[in-house]
Parts: sequence; structure tokens; C-alpha cells
Amino acid sequence: MMVPEGILCSKSHEYLLEGENGICTVGLTDYAVEQLGDIVFVELPEVGTEFGKGEVFATVESVKAASEIYMPVGGKVVEINEKIVERPEILNESPFEEGWLIKIEADDAHADSGDLLEYDDYKEEIE
Repeated sequence: MMVPEGILCSKSHEYLLEGENGICTVGLTDYAVEQLGDIVFVELPEVGTEFGKGEVFATVESVKAASEIYMPVGGKVVEINEKIVERPEILNESPFEEGWLIKIEADDAHADSGDLLEYDDYKEEIE
């Protein structure tokens, strides 16, 4: 599996990928998806909803457990991944490419992302 370059990860296993025009992609790391097991349900927020850093924005249910998903940075939801609402198993197959959760217009990604880890550091942290 390909890990996108420049991805940042939170200790609660969300990832943030900064894109063009301040739009960031938010999802769950491969590690989180692996720990959850087979994902059967994903609940995402409505487009236009604003969240502060650390707020719960989504729920993911697997055969093992339900997990709350936290915002790695504050911002406004500009797009949700409709595909994973209909086919939650995409998250298991492709957490980085197709299994992203939401896209946000970050309030200030640089200021908010100070406690996020680069992927290699994140992997070390969880091992």
C-alpha cells in the first residue's frame, strides 16, 4: 500500500493530507483500520459543518467495535466521501487513496498540526 508523501498522523490515528488551496483530506490511518477489522458502517458529517481541532466528526463501526473519529485540525467540511458511506469496506481496502473520510477547508492547518507526526514517526510511536 502506498502512503502519500507529506501525510501527517495524529496519536488517535487520523491522518491529514494538505492539498491545494488550503483543502485538506482527513481519514483513518492503515494502522487504525487494521485494528478495527472489517468496517461495516461509516457515519460522516454534513458538508458545511465546522469542527474544532479534537472534536468528534465521524463514527466508524467494525465487527469488533464502534470508534469516534477526531478532527486532526479545525476546519469546515467541504466534501464527504459518499462512496465509503455506501461501501464501508473501501476503508479496509484503501485507507489512503479511496478510503478518505472528508475534505476540509482548514482554519489554520500549520498552527493546528504542530502535534501531528510524520508517517514514519507515527509508525515508530505505535510500535
